[in-house]
Amino acid sequence: MIHKPALLIIDVQTGSFMNPLFIHNSEELLTNIKQLITWAHTSKIPVILTQHNGKLGTITSKTSSGWSLHPDLSLLAEDVKIEKDFPDSFQGTNLESHLTHLGVNRLVVAGIQTEICVDATCRRAFSLGFDVILAKDAHSTAESSFLSAEQIISHHNIVLQNWFVSLSDTQNIIMSVSR
Repeated sequence: MIHKPALLIIDVQTGSFMNPLFIHNSEELLTNIKQLITWAHTSKIPVILTQHNGKLGTITSKTSSGWSLHPDLSLLAEDVKIEKDFPDSFQGTNLESHLTHLGVNRLVVAGIQTEICVDATCRRAFSLGFDVILAKDAHSTAESSFLSAEQIISHHNIVLQNWFVSLSDTQNIIMSVSR
């Protein structure tokens, strides 16, 4: 089977970076995501970005300055932006129909938050029949009251890899995944 990939960047919004203690390894995360976007543009691979409509009063609510996509992302006019109201990027959006229209059957996934939106989206993509590659160094989260961000990320990498995704780092994706 020939794989036709798309790059899906989940919820890399300004609000997640306003508190430097919020997103684990935020500079490395942004660097890796920017490299993936450059790779996708160069390879003519579609780039799709989601923006979570957080609840009113939260840092990612649509009325907040934190709702916008991070300004360091180098986006092109043809990159698709999809607003979402649920952790699963497919629920209540046109993501699946858009990917089907493009003939995409492989998703390279990166973004925020590992244990919520990244996890839910990877599981749903797998259930819909997509071959999913999770960029293990290009998704992140914040620490919880009982687990460090590293523990959360590591746990989800292991759980997701057991069934739902192939794990790869940014450089390996850039070197091995092609249109």
